[in-house]
Amino acid sequence: MRAVERFSVEQASAPAGPLAPGSMPRVAYFSPEFGVSELIPQYSGGLGVLAGDYLRVCADEGWPLVGVGLFYHHGYFHQRLDQSGWQHEGYLEQNPEDFGLVAVGDEAIELELGDRVLRARVWRQQVGQVPLYLLDTTGVDNPDDLAGVTDRLYGGDMEHRLLQEILLGMGGVRALELAGDHPLLFHSNEGHAGFLVLERIRRLVEAEGLGFEEAVEAARAGTIFTTHTPVPAGIDRFPRELMASHFQTWCDAVGVPLDQLMELGHFPGQAKEDPFNMAVMGLRLSGQANAVSKLHRTVSQRMFAGLWPDLLPEEVPIRAVTNGVHAKNWISGEMRHLLERYLGPRWDVHAAVDWTRLKAASDQELWEARQAGRLRLIEGVRSRLELAERGRGVPEGELEWTKRVLDPKALTIGFARRVAEYKRALLLFSQPERLSRLLLDPSRPVQLVIAGKAHPQDRLGKEIIQTLSQATHSPELRSSVVFLEDYDMGVARMLYQGSDLWLNTPRRPMEACGTSGQKALLSGALNCSTLDGWWDEGWDGESGFAIPSFEQVENHRDRDRLEADALFEILERDVVPAFYGRPEGGPPHRWLAKVRHSLEALGPLVLGSRMVADYVRHVYQPAVDAAVFTPQDRHGVARERAAWWERVRRDFPSARVSARAISREGAGELQPEGAEKVVEALVELGMLPPEDVQVELLHGPIGADGRLISPSVESMVEDHPHSNGSHRYLGTLVLGAAGEYGFTVRLLPRPPSRDPLPAETPVSWAEPARLPP
Repeated sequence: MRAVERFSVEQASAPAGPLAPGSMPRVAYFSPEFGVSELIPQYSGGLGVLAGDYLRVCADEGWPLVGVGLFYHHGYFHQRLDQSGWQHEGYLEQNPEDFGLVAVGDEAIELELGDRVLRARVWRQQVGQVPLYLLDTTGVDNPDDLAGVTDRLYGGDMEHRLLQEILLGMGGVRALELAGDHPLLFHSNEGHAGFLVLERIRRLVEAEGLGFEEAVEAARAGTIFTTHTPVPAGIDRFPRELMASHFQTWCDAVGVPLDQLMELGHFPGQAKEDPFNMAVMGLRLSGQANAVSKLHRTVSQRMFAGLWPDLLPEEVPIRAVTNGVHAKNWISGEMRHLLERYLGPRWDVHAAVDWTRLKAASDQELWEARQAGRLRLIEGVRSRLELAERGRGVPEGELEWTKRVLDPKALTIGFARRVAEYKRALLLFSQPERLSRLLLDPSRPVQLVIAGKAHPQDRLGKEIIQTLSQATHSPELRSSVVFLEDYDMGVARMLYQGSDLWLNTPRRPMEACGTSGQKALLSGALNCSTLDGWWDEGWDGESGFAIPSFEQVENHRDRDRLEADALFEILERDVVPAFYGRPEGGPPHRWLAKVRHSLEALGPLVLGSRMVADYVRHVYQPAVDAAVFTPQDRHGVARERAAWWERVRRDFPSARVSARAISREGAGELQPEGAEKVVEALVELGMLPPEDVQVELLHGPIGADGRLISPSVESMVEDHPHSNGSHRYLGTLVLGAAGEYGFTVRLLPRPPSRDPLPAETPVSWAEPARLPP
């Protein structure tokens, strides 16, 4: 279904021309974790590593960004496996001064939590020219339980998590004020920082004198919400009693009851006792929202369609901005030199380079760069494996085998990520005999390097790691399969640079994006993955290997068996022959042709500079156009918007619409595909003026349940008034494929701006109709 350009009224205050680093207003980027460097372990996985890459790209290109997060004194855990392969977690004390962080001001920020006060220091870490502010509850006047709020990343119970998110969101806004930093836009990287909007609403009410709904309009306009979660179970939800104990002070300050606050975190019709949903609040209170890949957008639109019950799922206002990576932070030195030689020094700027120039690179050059990365990986694996085995108490005389694991010339498969059940790290191990034949082929050997951590409370994830560890220590396989302990950015970088094939096996569509394959690609690895996340839009048939998905099979065990069969067939039929197809002992030309094509076709897609440019063009630019809440006009536009919506919501229930087809050429005959029909809509607007509404025609084939299937949407044009005082609108539809065809008409508000429709926008529908034959 094509999109409808629904609202085209320009904002009087919108800046002229596209945004550029020198003209874009400052953006505050909030995230619960930042993976800036493995030396500062303030991250757990993909979300934090993405946030670190985002800051690095903006610093490189001069975009005016500031980061806001928390400083965790124990960070995320260090992983150790015992003799049985069971994961144990260890935490090391970290202090901001040890990493060169600088205190911001002499005072702590304070947050009122009912009858208690939470205090936090603010530290600044420089990421190039981008400041990153990190809040820290230790070393200030807090009781012991509150002093530990920033002890561990994703640690503690439900209340501990809530306190961390209050500190990140509401405290983060106060930290910016303490630092003298005044951004126009506020970007919440996932829902963990969502409370930042509540803090901004409070300030607008108390300091600017806005009413609550006016403050919501003003704050929403400059807020961006990025969702990374493809399943409802991954969203933070907080019980009503916890919300009441920590937010009654906020409710009193802005003049609303707790029930009204709870509604911000509920789908329409939810019971007031239901938990508060952070993603729902993020979507209700953001002017712009996005998912992190095109497939993830579709998943998110369906998951949150209940907030817009009268829109089609594909119309739910969630954009797609596919993640990218800070290339130079991950790529091998050899590949970097090769890309600079053929693409120039700015090869990591997506708009500056023609990647097809890589055709000039010889297979020998490309192969030598790839072999250097593989050799470095193997040396690193052997060293880390020996240290891990020694740490488990293995006698010195039994460590000799660790110096011989892996073959520097063998096809090397990398698999590294957070260990969760849906990622299916055991998919290859589900057929042990077939795996052994693949790995131990004397003429075409294959080897597998695996790394990953399970969340400390994820017992199933730990059991998966234990199974992997035990498999890698079997005498038959231990020279060909290795599990690397204590997965971090350094281990990941080593794997990206040395793997020939990057394996990813999530159960589609449960991967929001997944950037590990992007990083491996830039070092010359080929991807082999289910068509999930970014790979769904990246794979073009030649850029790597796609594992078929059997989503129609509901039983996970049966589905996994079918997809494991498909994966082994790809490895046996396509991957191994291409890698070992080396005429006269030279480079594998067929393999390297795919590597070159992968880089040419997908290199620009996976660059972080492309990601940031997409955010600027498709998210920040619309937000800047709408962010008209400056004190200079006393928020006049926000007040007007709030008043407009209050009037429209009050008067909309009185509006009525009816529709009929008024042209029936060839009545009684079968209408051919492509025939045109004119539809008339009669609209009773009541107290609504015509300029406040949009009338749309929806048409398409009729399914077995009587509903329109993937209807097309057309804007209808107002004609002359009808004799009965109704407003008359006309629209034209073109018949699609043969079969029953129908239409309906809907009436929507037309805001005096280009803003996306907010949640629970009122809509009036005509009775659906079937077209006569």
